[in-house]
Amino acid sequence: MKLRRSGRLVDMTHYLLERPHQLIPLTFFAERYESAKSSISEDLAIIKQTFEQQGIGTVRTLPGAAGGVQYIPKMDAEEAEEVVAYLCEQLSRPDRLLPGGYLYMTDILGDPRIMNKIGRLYASMFADRPVDVVMTIATNGIPFAYAIANFLYVPVVIVRHDNKVTEGPMVSINYVSGSSRRIQTMVLSKRSLAEGANVLIVDDFMKAGGTINGMISLLQEFNGNVSGIGVLVESEEAKERLVDEYISLVKLSEVDVKEKRISVKEGNYKAFL
Repeated sequence: MKLRRSGRLVDMTHYLLERPHQLIPLTFFAERYESAKSSISEDLAIIKQTFEQQGIGTVRTLPGAAGGVQYIPKMDAEEAEEVVAYLCEQLSRPDRLLPGGYLYMTDILGDPRIMNKIGRLYASMFADRPVDVVMTIATNGIPFAYAIANFLYVPVVIVRHDNKVTEGPMVSINYVSGSSRRIQTMVLSKRSLAEGANVLIVDDFMKAGGTINGMISLLQEFNGNVSGIGVLVESEEAKERLVDEYISLVKLSEVDVKEKRISVKEGNYKAFL
């Protein structure tokens, strides 16, 4: 389709935003718009400059015959602070307190507007790491995982506590819960994860890290590699942390059940921006 520059810019921007991290050859755009590669390169330079000025991300160019362009989602420090400040404000509300020191977060996890921002923030921090899939455990971590996977343009793998006949043969392991110290089971379909995959493990809430440590052990059964660990909320009260290297947005620093007081602060995410 033959378009004027204004039309090309709009269509090309939309195409890139819909396919983050996908490598797109320049010849594809040249043929799509019936334009010279030099014109396409100029258009991409304009888009790249605008993305970076607006804090949307950047456009990365890979030279060579097998090269092309990629849209890399990014979030600047100012917007990231706004997102985390909003989470801290929402999570500090006393009516979120649940038995056992847990927080009610279903409304946040179910809000596509805030989850979209959280997904872009985590995708920004893991943009330069090799990630083939995002792994989480059912059920609350699923919206969190999909939000991140959307901006990394990779599939989601869901670990479960019980077998499902619709998923075929399963790999099962036992692990120790970090908080209760009980033996529990987690399973994953053999078809859901390729051998040697690079996996980003995420969870919505972490106390001692037993569940995440279990997913790491399960990943070893597939000879997979841990590309990173992302946690939406971590608890500071854990006496023993089973996971060392992770990125968190919010830290639950104090919970007073009697006074119904919740104290939260920002996590360690700033070190990875």
